[in-house]
Amino acid sequence: MSLYRPNTSDVWTGRIDTEETRPALRWHQKMKSLDLDRAELTKAICEQPNTLALLGFQCDAGVIRNKGRPGAVKGPNALRHGLANAACADQTMFDAGDVFCSGDDLEAAQNSLGQRLDQLVKLQLQPVVLGGGHEVAWASFQGLIPTLLEKDIALGIINFDAHLDLRAPIPKGSSGTPFRQINEWCKAHGQTFNYCVLGVNPSANTQALFDYANEQGVSWMEDIAFETNDQHQMQRYIDQFLNKVDALYLTVCLDVFNAAFAPGVSAPAALGISPAKMLQSFKLLLQQAKAQQKPVLLLDIAELNPEHDRDGMTAKLGARIVWEYQQFLQSNIAPK
Repeated sequence: MSLYRPNTSDVWTGRIDTEETRPALRWHQKMKSLDLDRAELTKAICEQPNTLALLGFQCDAGVIRNKGRPGAVKGPNALRHGLANAACADQTMFDAGDVFCSGDDLEAAQNSLGQRLDQLVKLQLQPVVLGGGHEVAWASFQGLIPTLLEKDIALGIINFDAHLDLRAPIPKGSSGTPFRQINEWCKAHGQTFNYCVLGVNPSANTQALFDYANEQGVSWMEDIAFETNDQHQMQRYIDQFLNKVDALYLTVCLDVFNAAFAPGVSAPAALGISPAKMLQSFKLLLQQAKAQQKPVLLLDIAELNPEHDRDGMTAKLGARIVWEYQQFLQSNIAPK
């Protein structure tokens, strides 16, 4: 059974503005559907530089296995709704549909997402994966494996997250295990595990997890330090990490934010970090990666739980992060 379906919903609708002399475009006007099963992937698609492509991961299985509150399965479409009316430039973007999880068959869904993501990478599109629980990270990484091996790339993973997500996948993987699974793959294939976590809540991670992180050379910054460090300190921290890698995979778990800004997650944070500081650091990270010629291969957004959201606040916050990433991609397109 195929675990993939193209996006056929009416999510890409919204306001249309009319301005006589200036463009007034929104995402729903520039979004095109891309069916990865039947797509006649024209040469024109591949020739558009820095073209964003969304891919959803409709899955609750990892959160349920991790004993969290379910609802993330509805995250992808909630993020799409959050993006539909966002302003955009006159550049085509693609919605490649969703991979979904059938029951508890998480591993099959992760494998399917990896295959679909690899398709997007081979098309030279810029993928953004919309979760789903943070078990999406192991699936996303699987989608990058062919590129990493073919081009011998040292990948750096930067995770904005309250949790290290380094639990052992015993008896199975969950939303709390993806980066342990990535590390195990790296060890088995002679690759270096370059992993950095920003916004860690020390009270939400056991000593066993911190011990394992230390043993594996993981770097992290706790939530209070993240909030209080100035831009120069953050830049030095980012540069130290970038110096070790060739390319980046960026992942954002929405439970890193204070619950006042992000109530719609599996595990709301009493403290957390602020959206303004995160976006400031996120944009700095993108700028430094560009300056050092370290391409971002993938961004994903995880743990949006619309069932517990308030006025769509968390969905809008996740959408804003994707919007900022698209702004970065747009800024790197050479003028015609």
